[in-house]
Amino acid sequence: MGWARVENRYHDDKVYDACGLFGFMDTTGTRQGGERIVAAITNMRERGNGLGAGFAAYGIYPDFAEHYAFHVMCRNEQARSELDSYLRKRFAVVHDEPIPYRHVHGIIDPPVLWRYFLLPQSAQMVGRSEEDYIVHQVMTINSQMEEAFVFSSGKNMGIFKGVGHPEQIAEFYNICDYRAYLWMAHTRFPTNTPGWWGGAHPFGLLDWSVVHNGEISSYGVNRRYLEMYGYLCTMRTDTEVLAYAADLLMRRHALSAELAAAVFASPLWGELEHMPEDKRRIYRALRQTYGPLLMNGPFAIIIARNGEMIGLGDRVRLRPLIAGIKGNTLYISSELSAMYLAEPGLEHTWIPQGGQAIIGRLGEPAKLAREHALQAACATELNYA
Repeated sequence: MGWARVENRYHDDKVYDACGLFGFMDTTGTRQGGERIVAAITNMRERGNGLGAGFAAYGIYPDFAEHYAFHVMCRNEQARSELDSYLRKRFAVVHDEPIPYRHVHGIIDPPVLWRYFLLPQSAQMVGRSEEDYIVHQVMTINSQMEEAFVFSSGKNMGIFKGVGHPEQIAEFYNICDYRAYLWMAHTRFPTNTPGWWGGAHPFGLLDWSVVHNGEISSYGVNRRYLEMYGYLCTMRTDTEVLAYAADLLMRRHALSAELAAAVFASPLWGELEHMPEDKRRIYRALRQTYGPLLMNGPFAIIIARNGEMIGLGDRVRLRPLIAGIKGNTLYISSELSAMYLAEPGLEHTWIPQGGQAIIGRLGEPAKLAREHALQAACATELNYA
């Protein structure tokens, strides 16, 4: 996007470092304020460089829980007016308002920020499902409107992000005023793309949100595969393909989180040969079907949607990822210190094996994606000829 080039105020081409991730989920659905997520991600401030930070929160719009909440950013009021006209022709807009923010030292030239609570107009959907219609419209806006960008589009959730350090973005958006049962946060050190408001994490589509530390070297293959299914990867960043891949696998193809994790971080072919036959058939079927969605390279990610949070690292653990549990709450972080700052009374912490998913779901205790769970999921979701 041309907007990204304008906002690259330090004229960075490409730099390497490590981002910081943090997420927690109360599996009972009890909502909590944003103070702990802000404290935890701020504790990892040095993992970023001030060119991006953001938060995702689930359960924050109970009064509009059945409406899609579009968070949009525009370069100016004219662009917002054009976007407003576009949305009202294609959706029933129930409510819209500026996203509340405050002026913060160090936050330079923020865009126009707005949120819409809306529903698709059935006459406009032309045989698409609600979710597919939302995806199509978000893709159209983000690829064709140079000065407008939809950065959050799910139900009863929202993404808040921008250029700055975590504590600055938290203060800017009044994050502590929101209450959510699932929180995610990110501090960014840009690598493949410049630091600009739309490029900060989390990345979102529908109710998916993704935060990522690392670099996906298979980006080109992943991108081409997703484009066959109608996903437009306009941001030129590996985190974008992770969000779209999650939507394709777990929403459109109805794979479980355990199966999706086995696609993203599949065992090597040589390892498959030493597995028991039933297990080998599972992994081989996934690898043959979804080989282009294997995420190669160093990465640690947290993926969330309504009712579910997933943590996953690459197969050889080239990026840190740690998990912890206290009561009904699951924590995932880049650093142990951030978890203990958020919850000093952690009952259990562990470092998952490379490629092993950490999964939390509403109504279920926090758990690892154990082998028997993966096999049970495969037995119901894959048909072996």
